[in-house]
Amino acid sequence: MTGRNRSSTESRDPDALLARAGIQPDRNQDQHFLVDDRVLDRLPTYAEGFDTSHVLEIGAGTGALTDRVLDVADRVTVVERDTRLADFLREEFADACTDGRLDIIEGDALSVDLPEFSASVSNLPYGVSSEVLFRLLPAKRPLVVMVQKEFAERMVAAPGTDDYGRLSVTVGHYAECEIVETVPPEAFSPPPAVESSVVRASPRDPDYAIDETAFLAFVRAVFTQRRKTVRNAIRNTTHISGIEQPAAVVEAADEGLLRKRAGDLTPTEFAALARLGVEVGGAPSEEATSGSEIE
Repeated sequence: MTGRNRSSTESRDPDALLARAGIQPDRNQDQHFLVDDRVLDRLPTYAEGFDTSHVLEIGAGTGALTDRVLDVADRVTVVERDTRLADFLREEFADACTDGRLDIIEGDALSVDLPEFSASVSNLPYGVSSEVLFRLLPAKRPLVVMVQKEFAERMVAAPGTDDYGRLSVTVGHYAECEIVETVPPEAFSPPPAVESSVVRASPRDPDYAIDETAFLAFVRAVFTQRRKTVRNAIRNTTHISGIEQPAAVVEAADEGLLRKRAGDLTPTEFAALARLGVEVGGAPSEEATSGSEIE
């Protein structure tokens, strides 16, 4: 869907929004408000080609991004945990709330019930970026998210690189990710201590078939001992992977894979080993651990 454009109406000025809200950013709540008009204007454009019939925004703040997302979406739901900001959003966007184009959920994005959504465009609170992402990614909906640059580089890292790790493999299980923009600290008020990046994530089905619970547990386990060979990591992390018979997995696995370290395994190779963990190692399947959450 194409959404609605308010071409005759200029976007709200982010500095003016911050002034009207009359709120000092709370560093304890990881509040860094994006105030660069150019970046704000570009963010929704990265959702071009996505279904924007119902866009979810996590951490709406004073609504500078919300205002621009309303330009391209038919309906927007925002989640904001700061009561002061949620009250301000209800007042500032009263018309959009009244006509049913904007819903405001007051609460923590890690615990509130999230609605069905077609895409998400968000400047994520950096302290909980990972936790929020792993609430969003399993929904298999496209995302445009602002995160710390270092975190973004880990999201898109390739096997064999320094940034490649559990995050890279787990994110890649759900989506194809690319960094589309790097944003300097000066674009925020107050400026964070690090650079930021915008990541565009398009849902994908992995090119391997694997029980998801076993796969994610195995990836987590092996990366806790990334300096050791995979052979030793399998033996040493049964309390994480759930593999009951590590010797059987080692016996059945390809010797070339066992000599590698976690940072050199491709997602497909992780899947092959995790599959052995279920088939010969007694690792629990998704059915056996239903209800478990991705960390």
